[in-house]
Amino acid sequence: MHEPPPPKVLVVDDNEPNRVLAEETLRLEGYDVVIATTGEQALEVFVREAPDLVLLDIRMPGLDGFATCARLRALPRGTETPVVFLTALRDLETFDRASRAGADDFLTKPVRPAELLSRVQTLLRIRRLSVELHDHFRVIRKQRDDLVRLQLQKEQLVSFVVHDLKNPVSSIELHAQLLTRDASLSEDAKESAVWIMREVQMMKRLVLNLLDIGKADDGKLALRRSSVDVGAMAVAVANAAGVRAAERDQRILVQVASGLPAIEADADLVRRVFENLIDNALRYAPRGAPVSIDVSAGEGPFVVVRVADTGPGIPESMRERIFDRYVQLDAHTASDSRLGRGLGLAFCRLAVEAHGGSIWIDPSAQGTVFCFQLPHGR
Repeated sequence: MHEPPPPKVLVVDDNEPNRVLAEETLRLEGYDVVIATTGEQALEVFVREAPDLVLLDIRMPGLDGFATCARLRALPRGTETPVVFLTALRDLETFDRASRAGADDFLTKPVRPAELLSRVQTLLRIRRLSVELHDHFRVIRKQRDDLVRLQLQKEQLVSFVVHDLKNPVSSIELHAQLLTRDASLSEDAKESAVWIMREVQMMKRLVLNLLDIGKADDGKLALRRSSVDVGAMAVAVANAAGVRAAERDQRILVQVASGLPAIEADADLVRRVFENLIDNALRYAPRGAPVSIDVSAGEGPFVVVRVADTGPGIPESMRERIFDRYVQLDAHTASDSRLGRGLGLAFCRLAVEAHGGSIWIDPSAQGTVFCFQLPHGR
């Protein structure tokens, strides 16, 4: 009995690196891959090769992805062949146009190989079943499209709200600063103003984290590089957090190795990495226990920072996931509750990796030690 031939996938993209990535990913999994570089060529190859699935770029010279898909659907076997759109655009208008053109799925670039394979396998499986389950498939696809549209609408709404929050939060911070300098206020009132200012600064950092995560998702996070003394920044951020530490009888101990080179980095992003990690350490270190920051030379062209606390540790199973957005630990996964908003550490990884660095948890240390390294270029 002869084995059936492997599924054939038509990859249509005018960008060679994108084509090579898709082709190699699919061939390694046993798929037969055929290539087209333009919409016009894709229609010819489709008629000649009769592929089982089409990966179709949207932005191409000449016949774009929308028009190519619409014409392909009019060809024999065109309506039954799954079409997956590949695009760097992530907005409702593009999604709606892709749906109207007849796309079965929608992947945003840069495409992760694992996600590409998962979508291809799912669509081919659905195609095999769709003969007898056609009506059910249409219902499921509509539900999927509705969920994707809701998710995109939610992302847009969150983006608008977060962006609009930045101005009032900055205004509250400014007025709190003015109150702390008002000589006519009582000491209790000034203390309240200081508390307001500190809490607003934490809120502002959360807003900025959300904005930067959104920019990174859209590929719009641009670094404003300048010369940054990482050791001096560690001292400055630790001093700024000193008042909060004192409220819990904590101290922040900073040790900076001598002779460290400056790095070319976005000072605001690096500062917020420090702020997030120090805030995290102060929150979970026991009352009266110190938090330590160590800045030293790493292996190769890197400056390494260690932020340590003696609070409840993070289980080995969570040491990678803890940097994912909205992931939190609770009393069931840690020796004690270690909760958070689930965004601070996600931002830290995003910012560090944007600079070509890396962030991790030291598995051999007592308590919790977050480490990150940034290249200095020497």
